Amino acid sequence: MAKGLRNKDEGQLFDLISLILYWNNLKIFFIMKVSIPKGMRDFSPQVMAKRNYIFETIRKSFQLYGFEQIETPTMENRETLTGKYGDEGDSLIFNVLQRGDKLTKALLNSELKAANKADFDNVTFFNRNVSNVADMALRYDLTVPFARYVVQHQNEIAFPFKRYQIQPVWRADRPQKGRYREFYQCDADIIGSDSLLNEVELVKLFDEVLSNLGLKSFSINLNNRKILSGIAEVIGRPEMIIPITVAIDKLEKIGLDKVNEELSQRGLSGVELEKIQPLFRIEGSNDEKLNQLGLFLAGSEIGLKGIEETKFILDTINSLGLNKGVLEVDVTLARGLDYYTGAIFEVVSNEAKMGSICGGGRYADLTGIFGLPNMSGVGISFGADRIYDVLEELKLFPESANSTTQVLLINFGDKEAGYCLGVLQKLRAEGIRAELYPDAAKMKKQMKYANDKQIPFVVMVGEDEMNSGQLSLKNMESGEQSKVSVEEIIKSIN
Repeated sequence: MAKGLRNKDEGQLFDLISLILYWNNLKIFFIMKVSIPKGMRDFSPQVMAKRNYIFETIRKSFQLYGFEQIETPTMENRETLTGKYGDEGDSLIFNVLQRGDKLTKALLNSELKAANKADFDNVTFFNRNVSNVADMALRYDLTVPFARYVVQHQNEIAFPFKRYQIQPVWRADRPQKGRYREFYQCDADIIGSDSLLNEVELVKLFDEVLSNLGLKSFSINLNNRKILSGIAEVIGRPEMIIPITVAIDKLEKIGLDKVNEELSQRGLSGVELEKIQPLFRIEGSNDEKLNQLGLFLAGSEIGLKGIEETKFILDTINSLGLNKGVLEVDVTLARGLDYYTGAIFEVVSNEAKMGSICGGGRYADLTGIFGLPNMSGVGISFGADRIYDVLEELKLFPESANSTTQVLLINFGDKEAGYCLGVLQKLRAEGIRAELYPDAAKMKKQMKYANDKQIPFVVMVGEDEMNSGQLSLKNMESGEQSKVSVEEIIKSIN
């Protein structure tokens, strides 16, 4: 009898243990792994303070040069973006699926309805049918949305229109150092003018912004798509301008042998490849490079026009001078976007290996695709995220980029807190970032809060301080403590 009871108890215990293990497993199953998508990032208050320093430095120069700010939506209609960046660019666009009933109807349309289940798992099939299920897309850059904006608001704009825009863009790229799927661009464009003085202004803008951010050595590389068109013309393949420029643009990343291999794969014969090789051997000063190019492009009218435009920009900049930047002709610079037609720019830091941190160029008729022809423009873009990485690597962020609280007032209780609110008001009126700890917590906890936030000064107000008006001010870095008036606190911090 006793043995039977013992077996029964053991069975119940086993059932209980099984239930507990099941419940724990169930909880583990439902606990979501907390993460964010690859290529996207959270930004702490400290990082945001530094990012805002970059944005404000750029914004200040944009406004100084007469640019006005606009913003465009996060998403555009898909047809607005596709077909503007070349095949490689289009493949990096984040498409947005239709919603609700619209998506259901799209999936049930005649073409998709005929597909079997295996087809839905086929990337090629989806790409072929993406226009059926996606009607919008996240913006790939700020230039094409800007062109759409100009066409849509042309009757409200005074031309030439100088606009700037600081907003995030998205690309379905492979994440790596300095390359993200979500990142900010800071663009400045001048549209409605053919004058090369606009290119000169933008070169100066590159120089001013990056010099103000503390960079001491950077190259502003310059080429012209007319020169590249001339190269395609000289080797006898003018129709190959886009494939040629896409391949040439990869020279620094993959090397000459791989570029030649890609050009061959794209259809250039051995004779044509031989004709293009002198391009990769051009070197010397800017004038020497242009002279060598002149010989190479002697039979191309459009190529010689590109040289003429490049020389004007160089000569004008040489007469004005630059702060820290160096303007250099780079005959292999291609900027693989289809819409560039004239001068093209790319900026690299000579102090940190980060790839290009800025870019841009002239486009002859970007608005034409939206129904407003013959509207020439030129624009540049500052890559804020890469600039951040360069400044961080070189330790160029100033102390002023830290926007943390400057003064923390310790809370000793209701009476003292009431007094501190008056002090707080006086400090803030003088532009001093100050806060009162909200609870009358232990001193150790409040001091830890100040240390965690790297607040440089702490003010302690007790009965004696309220009576005398002399507050206890502690320097959190040195540990020094002194009795001072509110006015003296203001004077010492400002």
